[in-house]
Amino acid sequence: MVRILLVERTRLLRDALASVLSGEDGMEVVAAVDGLDKLVPFARQLHPDVAIVDVDLLTGPGLGAVEALTGTVPGCAVLVLADPDGTGPVRAAWDAHVRAFVSTETSPGRLAECIRRTACGERVIDPALAVAAMRAPRNPLTAREREVLGSVALGLPSTEIADRLCLTKGTVCNYVSTIIRKTGARNRLEAVRIAEECGWLPESGRPVPTRSR
Repeated sequence: MVRILLVERTRLLRDALASVLSGEDGMEVVAAVDGLDKLVPFARQLHPDVAIVDVDLLTGPGLGAVEALTGTVPGCAVLVLADPDGTGPVRAAWDAHVRAFVSTETSPGRLAECIRRTACGERVIDPALAVAAMRAPRNPLTAREREVLGSVALGLPSTEIADRLCLTKGTVCNYVSTIIRKTGARNRLEAVRIAEECGWLPESGRPVPTRSR
């Protein structure tokens, strides 16, 4: 019996997916939750074999929750459901060594097969998502640059960013200039837009964690 923890923020989709998977032989949806803040607590309690996660949740602290799951509940693999056009989050999940990537365009039968293979320890990657991940640019920003850009995304002026991050205003301006150059933007607002579209900075303005390379 493959035990599944489902993480999907939209109730209609969450309930529909839970219903479909519960009808598959040898599968049990042990819980269906709406956010990654519940991922580790539920996994610790219920010991699922596979956690199915909406890729759009893998921004900001979301990716950190997946990495925390790997460390605290190593027996639970993560399978990400993703739109092939969503290159930014897919790339971030790819870099975090998520075990399985399945397209949202897949059939229920194919999804069930991928879940079983994932539970058996295979790394399952939809070819379209692999292409999307490889085409998406890596995050060029350092952790500090992401902090600065996250504050810019919140609409804070340089003086407030400096106070918030314990920097001088001049240092903040230098960071912003570097960020603009690295992202190929014309100004700070365009840098925010580019970073959000690439999955480097979610709309909340909180930095996306990246693995050191």
